[in-house]
Amino acid sequence: MKVLIVYDSVSPAKVTAMVAENISGVLKKNGLEVDSVFVSNADKSAVKNYDCLIVGGPTMSFRVTPKIRQFLDSLSSTESSGRMAAAFDTQIKGRFTANATKGIEGKLKSLGFKLITAPLVAYVEGKLRQNTWQLKEGELAKTKEWAQEVSNTLKK
Repeated sequence: MKVLIVYDSVSPAKVTAMVAENISGVLKKNGLEVDSVFVSNADKSAVKNYDCLIVGGPTMSFRVTPKIRQFLDSLSSTESSGRMAAAFDTQIKGRFTANATKGIEGKLKSLGFKLITAPLVAYVEGKLRQNTWQLKEGELAKTKEWAQEVSNTLKK
């Protein structure tokens, strides 16, 4: 089973990249073949060579980042239809926050991907003015549990 993880990460701390790499590590530990790439390095034509696509990024301005949106918009439904997929994001937990996974999942569905699990939302905390962010306590463990669930589903 081959899995491609495509992610965007915008903070200097690269929190979303850390989430993507943790997902990748769990999947590899469970015997899956995984490639994890930053969205700017993602080859849209290679998606057809994978059984599952996992896409993630930080929630920015209440939505997915422009780079992830452009990547998803560049995919063809003829090459994605019937393939498996999942979504994740990182975001600040608050009353007025949105969630990038809704946009990611909507686009994946419209391309014909089959979503295999509920999306992962990993919460971050930090200071906006200093642009310092980190995962909130317990979020790394939650990320690993989600990745284990994805792994179990893919191995069925």
